[in-house]
Formats: sequence, C-alpha cells, structure tokens
Amino acid sequence: MRKTKKGSARSSRAEHLNLDLIWMPHAGHLIVSNDCRFHLATYVDGYIVSTVGEYLPDSDTRDILAKSRGIKLEGRGGARRYDWMQKAGYEEIGAGRKYETMVFRAVKAKDHCCPYRQENGAALDFAGYNDSGEAREGHMRMIAKWAPSS
Repeated sequence: MRKTKKGSARSSRAEHLNLDLIWMPHAGHLIVSNDCRFHLATYVDGYIVSTVGEYLPDSDTRDILAKSRGIKLEGRGGARRYDWMQKAGYEEIGAGRKYETMVFRAVKAKDHCCPYRQENGAALDFAGYNDSGEAREGHMRMIAKWAPSS
C-alpha cells in the first residue's frame, strides 16, 4: 500500500478491480525460487502472475561466490549467512535486477494449495525491479494489465 499525503493507506489500482484472484503461497517461476525470500503468485483469468526476488543462494554456492569475489566469510551456520548478507546481500536473479515479475498461461494443477500452474515456461510478459516495494507494486500492475477488461 502506498501512503497518501495525510498518511492514510491507498491501494494500487489492481486491488480495486474486484477480480476473482487466487493468491498462491509458492513461487510461480524461476529455477532457484526455493532460495528466494520474496515471492508472490496470483492466478487471474487464465494466467499466473509470478514475482520472485531476494535470492539467497545456498551455503555452498555462497562460499564459492565469496571466494571468487575475494570476500572472507566468518562464522558458521546462521552467523556465516549473516556475514554474507552484510558483505554481499541478495544476489541478482537476472542482469541488473533482484526481483522480477513474469506472466504465464495457467492450467489446472492437482495441488489444493496452488490450484494452477504454468502451462509451460514461455513468459508472456516481464518486468524487473531492484526494490521489494516496487516489486509488489509491479506485481499488482501486472495483475491489472492481464485482468479481463471491465
């Protein structure tokens, strides 16, 4: 939600479209999405709008990246992960972006949690971001763009 000048919350246009949306709790795309801390997946009228970001590679990959970048990591477990975040932060998931939204054709899935999945990996639309707030707003804009016309 964005704040108005008087401080009251104002929702993006997509939140006012009165659409039949299905919000799904799992990431909708990206091969490393299980290592992404940010994910939104929404079914809207035959499409899945998926936004992912905040990619934190697994510990082995972080060690390889740190070594290749001349970063000396300290500690073990959570302390080492914290040191990585202080020295390197989240990795880009693509060239020049830490978050991205993609749109895919949807088909029914057998999962009750996420009742729709991608028909295939062919993205129909795309946007990239470097800020979590912009990623959320971009997700909502993409829902509005792909929603049925009123």
